[in-house]
Amino acid sequence: MISLIDTTKQAACDAAMRNMFAARKEVFVDLLGWDVPVLDGRFELDHLDNEHARYLILADSSHAHLGSARLLPTTRPHLLDHLFPELCAGPVPRGPATYEITRFCLDRSLAAPRRREVRNRLVTALVEFALANGIRTYTGVAELPWLRQILEFGWDATQLGEPLPTDGRLLGAIRIDITTGTEARLRATGIWLPTAQMASTAAQPAHA
Repeated sequence: MISLIDTTKQAACDAAMRNMFAARKEVFVDLLGWDVPVLDGRFELDHLDNEHARYLILADSSHAHLGSARLLPTTRPHLLDHLFPELCAGPVPRGPATYEITRFCLDRSLAAPRRREVRNRLVTALVEFALANGIRTYTGVAELPWLRQILEFGWDATQLGEPLPTDGRLLGAIRIDITTGTEARLRATGIWLPTAQMASTAAQPAHA
């Protein structure tokens, strides 16, 4: 069974959060070679993993990590305005109804079919979360291959500027507008895949 842990609503569950930070280290540091902080040699987290961050985590019944994403309010420092403003041809989108998607992470242990399922469920959860919480726009920064995938999901997504080389990677910024019509657009491309059950718990990020 796949459950969705929404840290805006649920009480503390250190296991799910610790597993998420460990999975982030395996993906972003061990696999992709990012130069980002690692805590105790096991957990990837940075200064933006604070009380303002929100997390959506897909986990199994034992809280094993399947997929996750971090959401940052753009009314506070976030990656696009803090580190990558040059990726925007115009002003960096920001405001109370705009959140930045970061650390979109699919567990390395997943086989290809399961990985695709978890990806689709996580994308769907992001849309459902936005509609339930008055979020009208998501922004994000991604490497070019992943950026192209995001643009092809079917939702209303546009690049904010031309991709630029950064630390050996070609990065681009994206804007995703969420409306009541987003579900139909994602259904048309086969992406829409809700998760039936909400999990019972989640934790504060500082406890990793």
